[in-house]
Amino acid sequence: MRTYRYFLLLFWVGQPYPTFSTPLSKRTSGFPAKKRSLELSGNSKNELNRSKRSWMWNQFFLLEEYTGSDYQYVGKLHSDQDRGDGSLKYILSGDGAGDLFIINENTGDIQATKRLDREEKPVYILRAQAINRRTGRPVEPESEFIIKIHDINDNEPIFTKDVYTATVPEMSDVGTFVVQVTATDADDPTYGNSAKVVYSILQGQPYFSVESETGIIKTALLNMDRENREQYQVVIQAKDMGGQMGGLSGTTTVNITLTDVNDNPPRFPQSTYQFKTPESSPPGTPIGRIKASDADMGENAEIEYSITEGEGLDMFDVVTDQETQEGVITVKKLLDFEKKKVYTLKVEASNPHVEPRFLYLGPFKDAATVRIMVEDVDEPPVFSKLAYILQIREDAQINTTIGSVTAQDPDAARNPVKYSVDRHTDMDRIFNIDSGNGSVFTSKLLDRETLLWHNITVIATEINNPKQSSRVPLYIKVLDVNDNAPEFAEFYETFVCEKAKADQLIQTLRAIDKDDPYSGHQFSFSLAPEATSGSNFTIQDNKDNTAGILTRKNGYNRHEMSTYLLPVVISDNDYPVQSSTGTVTVRVCACDHHGNMQSCHAEALVHPTGLSTGALIAILLCIVTLLVTVVLFAALRRQRKKEPLIISKEDIRDNIVSYNDEGGGEEDTQAFDIGTLRNPEAIEDSKLRRDIVPEALFLPRRTPAARDNTDVRDFINQRLKENDADPTAPPYDSLATYAYEGTGSLGPPL
Repeated sequence: MRTYRYFLLLFWVGQPYPTFSTPLSKRTSGFPAKKRSLELSGNSKNELNRSKRSWMWNQFFLLEEYTGSDYQYVGKLHSDQDRGDGSLKYILSGDGAGDLFIINENTGDIQATKRLDREEKPVYILRAQAINRRTGRPVEPESEFIIKIHDINDNEPIFTKDVYTATVPEMSDVGTFVVQVTATDADDPTYGNSAKVVYSILQGQPYFSVESETGIIKTALLNMDRENREQYQVVIQAKDMGGQMGGLSGTTTVNITLTDVNDNPPRFPQSTYQFKTPESSPPGTPIGRIKASDADMGENAEIEYSITEGEGLDMFDVVTDQETQEGVITVKKLLDFEKKKVYTLKVEASNPHVEPRFLYLGPFKDAATVRIMVEDVDEPPVFSKLAYILQIREDAQINTTIGSVTAQDPDAARNPVKYSVDRHTDMDRIFNIDSGNGSVFTSKLLDRETLLWHNITVIATEINNPKQSSRVPLYIKVLDVNDNAPEFAEFYETFVCEKAKADQLIQTLRAIDKDDPYSGHQFSFSLAPEATSGSNFTIQDNKDNTAGILTRKNGYNRHEMSTYLLPVVISDNDYPVQSSTGTVTVRVCACDHHGNMQSCHAEALVHPTGLSTGALIAILLCIVTLLVTVVLFAALRRQRKKEPLIISKEDIRDNIVSYNDEGGGEEDTQAFDIGTLRNPEAIEDSKLRRDIVPEALFLPRRTPAARDNTDVRDFINQRLKENDADPTAPPYDSLATYAYEGTGSLGPPL
């Protein structure tokens, strides 16, 4: 008969945390089809026996965060083969086995050694087995079971941010969205209400509210004004357990700022402003600043200023300083204290950016009155014109009045004015002016052809205050007078062919005139009276300021007359009539049959020798050149012979002087005696030389032995040392001359 074994799992539940087991419908392979029993011991003493083989107890719950001092009891593992004799050994494996979960291998009791946290690990999968201690073989198949950690409310809600920052426009309607806050709870959202979070507001009422389920913060008060209060701090609480008592909670801070809208118009702090400006202020000069205040900020506080009405609409202007938002009043046109002393303006300040929904609050602009008083200034004289143009004939005599200028003091005092000419503009002092009445007159003669326009400057100065002066340009045009005679446009030199026919045109004449008559130039041409009779040529006036020279006969002979000088009279048609005489040179030339000039000179005479004059001149030039060459060559040779050996007394370096005198060698003691240099007194004029045969023999005269002159030796040695030590001495051999007289002189005293 076969023996079937049964494996019994007994799980005990300790106090105060019960352990639950739930049956799972599962078929386990490897077990015989026989009644098996499972015992579960707890608070209930009932024993549960099941005969159905498909039931297996394999899921258990264990409470997290156990706070007892002993190990937390999980359950008991027991096999029906265990007779209590210690022959079986229980083994536990899987998640946390041996560390987090331990089993008593003899009794099968399972315990948790540490506090369990569902948020760290919610499920543990373990395997249990009973083996024979002696053989080590399992007596039961391995059985798997699950321990789920039962959640408790041990985590408070945590917001995603510690501090929230939000903005909302001021004057917003109630219920305007501000920001949404979010809190999370680490507890099990599927078990009870541990993770069910509810939001509430702890600080910030009655200005804001929060939706309990979504965490959306909204405005709760109407017409919140940024100008009254800009910053709000709201504290939001998130509480689990659905907000019930005993639930855990967390808080966060929300900083809310009201942003600006244009709900405030500009306002002037005062209704009237008063400024002063001197009448000499040029256009663009700032007079003063006005400023309207606006409680808004940014572009909502931008202000535009304008002059809407008043007496000085075209005399003044106002612009906005973008940095300070001030209105700067400036001069638009030149002021005159004598004409108007006070101006009254109305200046308006307005917002360029207006929100239509706030128009019910009133017009977004304000106005103020500005009074501007013009101060009197001692002004310089003012000329009646900005510039003067005068005219005068160029034949005007000296001291002729051209015209006058007028200036007067614009001030009420009407100080007298004197006039003068700026001599920097009239360096030649051609013009002058009467200092009292401003009459301009000439001081030199004029010439239009030299200078047509004269540009000078007239100065008007107050007599009582010379510092006050003004200037005006004076343009003087010199009018033309017919004072220049016409003349040829160029120098005319023409030719006539020997075979020319009568009335043949040989040259066209043109004239110019420096004058500039109003009706234009009209010149007339004619032969001079002295050349009219017997002339070989005639002048034909073309009546268009040109004239032609015509031949008067047929044929000309250059050997008889090679050149004709033709005087031509040129006259203008202006008053007074001016005329001049110009000479036209006409040469008689040989021409081809087309009238082209070939030669205008008489043929050269031929000498009996057959050589022409040109050939003789060429031969003569060659002879002269040859003679000059010979003379120069001889002079150079002569100069070379007379060239001295040493050109300069100072230039004695590297020069070799040849005397054609051969010395006697080292043994020659008679050729030169160094003692002569050492002792001038030891000079022996009669000493004979061996290398030269004496012309006459005579007995030498005995002289006493020369004594050593230490003065000369010391002098030479000292100079030699100085010369050797001199860094500026030349590197080549040089001759140094020392004038040393010695201890005495044999000559007579001077």
